[in-house]
Amino acid sequence: MNLTLRIWRQNGPDAKGRLVAYRVTDVSPDMSFLEVLDMLNERLTMEGAEPVAFDHDCREGICGACGVVINGVAHGPEKATTTCQLHMRHFRDGDTIDVEPWRARAFPVVKDLVADRGALDRVIEAGGYVSAPTGSAPDAHALPVPKADADAAFEAATCIGCGACVAACPNGSAMLFTAAKVTHLGRLPQGQPERQSRVLDMVAAHDDAGFGGCTNTGECTAVCPKGIPLETIGQLNRDYLQASRRPARSRS
Repeated sequence: MNLTLRIWRQNGPDAKGRLVAYRVTDVSPDMSFLEVLDMLNERLTMEGAEPVAFDHDCREGICGACGVVINGVAHGPEKATTTCQLHMRHFRDGDTIDVEPWRARAFPVVKDLVADRGALDRVIEAGGYVSAPTGSAPDAHALPVPKADADAAFEAATCIGCGACVAACPNGSAMLFTAAKVTHLGRLPQGQPERQSRVLDMVAAHDDAGFGGCTNTGECTAVCPKGIPLETIGQLNRDYLQASRRPARSRS
């Protein structure tokens, strides 16, 4: 396959960016999208040009580091797939592909395709933990969990914090991410001591980070590589309303 990649190049957060076209040839349909970027960077390095900066780590679809916007879609055209697991067989010979970073007020561009997603970490720091007594590990059956709660908690816990929901949302909201982190702890017995304070603190951190508000457009769930449903935000909203109506002394 022969392709044209139009890649966003930006030297730094305050620099003006632009799309730069690169011709790549002999692309195997079995290559991943990141392997094509690797191939391009090898050529640019050999030519003495500046390689394209992009985030990546495990390349197994489980860490969330690899996110870019491909032809206007976070992580590209394949549903429930991260960029590192997107293969070139989903494109056609001769295609022109636009590659851009996550774009949101809370995700400033560091360089090229690299965006600072540290705002998600600050949301986690605000309440993504549980109280755990010290001592030996409890028996596996010590805390029975209803299957419906266990399934819902596991579904929410699959969130890898890639930020695709933010990049896809017209408001730049991270509410699906925040809801996943609130829900997977709030549905388990271990998460009950901080359940009320957690949702208030994490939503406050979400807003303080500069993320927009949720208007239920559903774009976040459409691009989520783990398929986290919109109902997760509904669970967050219920927890938030309950917590906000309780006296402050009873929220712990």
